[in-house]
Amino acid sequence: MFLNSKAPYESYKKITQNPYFVDKSLLLTELMPMFGSINCYCCVTRPRRFGKTVMANMIGAFFGKTDKKDGIFDHLAVAGWKGYESHLNSHNVIYIDFSRAPKGCRSYTQYIERIENGIIRDLMEAYDGCGVAMDDSVWDALQKIYEETEHKFLFVMDEWDAVFHMPFISASDQKEYLLFLKWLLKDQAYIEFAYMTGILPVVKYSGGSELNMFVEYDMAAAKKFSGCFGFSDAETDRLYEIFRKQTENPAFSREELRIWYDGYYTAAGSRLYNPRSVVLALTDNQLRSYWTSSGPYDELFYYIRNNVEDVRDDLVRMISKERVFADLGQFAAVSMEINTREQIYSAMVVYGLLTCKDKEVLIPNKELMDQFNVLLLTEDSLGYVYQLAKKSEQMLQATISGDTAVMEEILQFAHNTESPVLSYNSEAELSAVVNLCYLSARSRYRVEREDKAGKGFADFIFYPERKNEDCIILELKAGGTPEEALAQIKAKDYVLRFRGKLGENPKYTGRILAVGISYSKKTKKHCCSIEVIPSELPGTPPV
Repeated sequence: MFLNSKAPYESYKKITQNPYFVDKSLLLTELMPMFGSINCYCCVTRPRRFGKTVMANMIGAFFGKTDKKDGIFDHLAVAGWKGYESHLNSHNVIYIDFSRAPKGCRSYTQYIERIENGIIRDLMEAYDGCGVAMDDSVWDALQKIYEETEHKFLFVMDEWDAVFHMPFISASDQKEYLLFLKWLLKDQAYIEFAYMTGILPVVKYSGGSELNMFVEYDMAAAKKFSGCFGFSDAETDRLYEIFRKQTENPAFSREELRIWYDGYYTAAGSRLYNPRSVVLALTDNQLRSYWTSSGPYDELFYYIRNNVEDVRDDLVRMISKERVFADLGQFAAVSMEINTREQIYSAMVVYGLLTCKDKEVLIPNKELMDQFNVLLLTEDSLGYVYQLAKKSEQMLQATISGDTAVMEEILQFAHNTESPVLSYNSEAELSAVVNLCYLSARSRYRVEREDKAGKGFADFIFYPERKNEDCIILELKAGGTPEEALAQIKAKDYVLRFRGKLGENPKYTGRILAVGISYSKKTKKHCCSIEVIPSELPGTPPV
């Protein structure tokens, strides 16, 4: 079950047979220089759904001694490596998936004994005659084997942090678990290489010296392995081309795939797609949220509940696609206690709910943006944010019906709240509030801010999900008039975003609404104006 198990090989083989498989096998060549060195302890942490288990299975499948000879690596990039033949299936691999537990497990003792006893049984069978007994500790058994045979072992440990999420594990159990890892791995002569992966950073969760032998590589701070987890633009391009060729009626474009799942930043500065969501969207031919909820750690409110006041103004900015400054340096190893603003954002970055670039945090893509929208529309402890979000459906209906009086009333309500983000010292702040007032529109529209259109950039463009819905172009003027905003929309031909090319059927058949919104710092009043812009090019007969 643990020593040279066939399971990692079979699991990775299934992945390679998927039409949307991406070859990341060169990771193996980056790990090899660590074998047998003083730096033979490697921990790679990534958010959920970023391929950690796939890579762990690949490592176990490649190096582990197994009778499987399907040649699954022969056509991968690693096959061109000079050490390919000598290292393929030639190491003793002990593979541990720490997320697994025995049937009916209710205690840490039951949990850890499954692992200890399982490894001991495997060693007794493989090394009969080395004096290994069931009552040995795993580390003593391995030491006996090493003294007798000089065989070393390669450890692959997936989801090392699973115990921190298990309901039957206490704080004292967690300490025992860390000591188990220390005694098993640290300074042991039988260790050839130890590869560990999970979500939580080792440094913080091992507060003492238990696991300080590991070099940790996370997504936010470490550049090494940046390209090994997640999909790049080029890789996603290739997958989309496969999808387009084998799908009779593709339901979405390559650009829509980017909007939904791109946006995570690595320490090297490159952008990554969420790999699991991309593969599922291509497989299902459907763009939707594939964010699966498996407990309290998946819920946005879990992270902000202890300090709503410090983060709610930031949430307003972030749903407007702004970045928020947060120096996460000293909090990069997320704390067990999540209370301060920096601890909250650090935890959300670790779990993939936010991403970080240049000491700023942001919502990476539409998949996550939708989750934040739900939070703002349902959590009344957010105060004014929740109140404005609830009014957003009324704001959209007023816009579509041309009721500027109601629009101005809602904007005035927003201005009368207590938040400093609504001070309107700049057009950016007005933009953040307008975005919040139209929050519920995201269920019917793809809302883009500062979108390239015609001869400039429109403040907001609302792209309807349904072809016959009204299209909306919205321009803001802090200190100006709504008429000036409308004139800019027309002068810069923002409407070209919705007009089809000459001779083509239009993509949208609803009206095109030009919306101008202004705020006067002098009178403290909002003014709104709406015009319907012709959708056809001048001189073009309607389709």
